[in-house]
Amino acid sequence: SARAYQVILRRILKGAVPMGGELSRRRLAAELGMSILPIAEALQRLQNEGIVETQPRVGTRVRVPTAADVRERYEVREALESQTARLFCRMASDADRAQLRQHAECVDLLYRRYFEGSEADPEFLYQVQETHAEFHLQIAGVSGCGSLRTMLETNQVLTFNWLYDVAAARPLLPAGFHSQLAEALWTQDEEAADRAMRAH
Repeated sequence: SARAYQVILRRILKGAVPMGGELSRRRLAAELGMSILPIAEALQRLQNEGIVETQPRVGTRVRVPTAADVRERYEVREALESQTARLFCRMASDADRAQLRQHAECVDLLYRRYFEGSEADPEFLYQVQETHAEFHLQIAGVSGCGSLRTMLETNQVLTFNWLYDVAAARPLLPAGFHSQLAEALWTQDEEAADRAMRAH
């Protein structure tokens, strides 16, 4: 069921199954060479996370968010990310801060390549989005609070999924957008880190 979950989630996040798209248990079981049970367990987990929804006589589909859903998710994300920034300042070692700085530079480079059009295929867009999500989870991972990281990861999966199709129309990010955030976290000033993360 864990493997089925990862395969189905990846398909959803890559846009292979669009929002509102159907997820047939029987078809997935045949494609993945599994019985219905692990597929059902994977879909239940995705439903618990708010990524899919199941309705009687309709089946399971990728959930289409409302405007309120998106707004609320970003409000929750702001609170989670701001707390991870504060905890990072408190808990991070010099090695953690150096690693975050490198990761930020990588994210900025990938975004620059995407915006410049040198890499514009869907696979590359997925890589950019995934590396960006990992950057924020790295901050949360250093916080020392596993529950906070888990909540942030669940929130990010939803926003990643909802925004994937429109990510190509994202406005150009300022140069060094993530590196500037990493620098704010490097200072170990919790108030400054909180402000920088909220602005980010």
